[in-house]
Amino acid sequence: MSDLQHPIQIADHPSQRALVEAYLNRVPVEPELGGSRIAELQAQIKALLIEKDAVIIAHYYTDPLIQALAEETGGTVSDSLEMARFGNNHRAQTLAVAGVKFMGETAKILTPEKRVLMPTLEATCSLDVGCPSVQFNAFCDQHPDRTVVVYANTSAAVKARADWVVTSSIALDVVDYLDGQGEKILWAPDKYLGAYVQKNTGADILMWDGSCIVHEEFKARGILDLKKVYPQAAILVHPESPESVVDIADVVGSTSQLIAAAETLPHEKLIVATDQGIFYKMQQAVPYKELLIAPTGGSGATCRSCANCPWMGMNNLENLLSCLQHGSNEVSVESSIGEQAMVSLGRMMDFNHRR
Repeated sequence: MSDLQHPIQIADHPSQRALVEAYLNRVPVEPELGGSRIAELQAQIKALLIEKDAVIIAHYYTDPLIQALAEETGGTVSDSLEMARFGNNHRAQTLAVAGVKFMGETAKILTPEKRVLMPTLEATCSLDVGCPSVQFNAFCDQHPDRTVVVYANTSAAVKARADWVVTSSIALDVVDYLDGQGEKILWAPDKYLGAYVQKNTGADILMWDGSCIVHEEFKARGILDLKKVYPQAAILVHPESPESVVDIADVVGSTSQLIAAAETLPHEKLIVATDQGIFYKMQQAVPYKELLIAPTGGSGATCRSCANCPWMGMNNLENLLSCLQHGSNEVSVESSIGEQAMVSLGRMMDFNHRR
């Protein structure tokens, strides 16, 4: 990694917050299920997975009930990179992707011959919503000299315009590699992850102005106040968080990297600044440690996301069962877009394989 060489540049374009808030207002509140209903749904889903030759691919941020069921039935609970790889390699002909829409699209692009179902197609992501393909294409057209690197949290159409796709687990390595080749970067959509990458690589990066509504709400002051209560606790932070939060972290990393860090750190208490859904797998890894969710701030619509992605929360056992029963919410990607997106996704997969 090189020292900081280029000032951080964030593109000047209209804010997408109104779009994000409009989507947030459509997120339903799910009723709680009783124990007998949960057992009934689990049994039905297990039977359908066998009948439909299907497997559950779940993200760390989904409901622990879905994560547990994925584990019990030979599926996976993982970050977006491992989700993509798992679906690509698994023999099942139907992939039930529990997460947000870009994850289903990625699975379909990588395995177009398979059927990809999701509990709901309404589950999106503020980074995806806040980076519409038409505006993003115009942004790229204005900077044709830059290599386009987009975060996985984007639509298929945005990936189709990109030269590279990255996840948070490989973003530093990819940009460091490209910087070593003398390439200037156009980065989208997360400005905080982009700033973290730029600071640690020294690369020349022009950034789209996007953010994750969950990670943006973590506040350094609140975390430091909690640290005063638990002075021996380590602070684990996802790089989609604001720079002030990243700066006070003991460990900065992707979801899978944070779980690995929880295992290797000697601390008995961990303050975790990412979606609370990660606690299911993290607590499995370190059952003897105490996990503390980092405090958040915010008001208005964004407060609905405090340490929990409202769109991830749209995945539940009932709509997972429904999509398997009826083959509903099937993910489709226009072939021309899928073929173009496969180029940038293929580079991501190949790069990770070489590491």
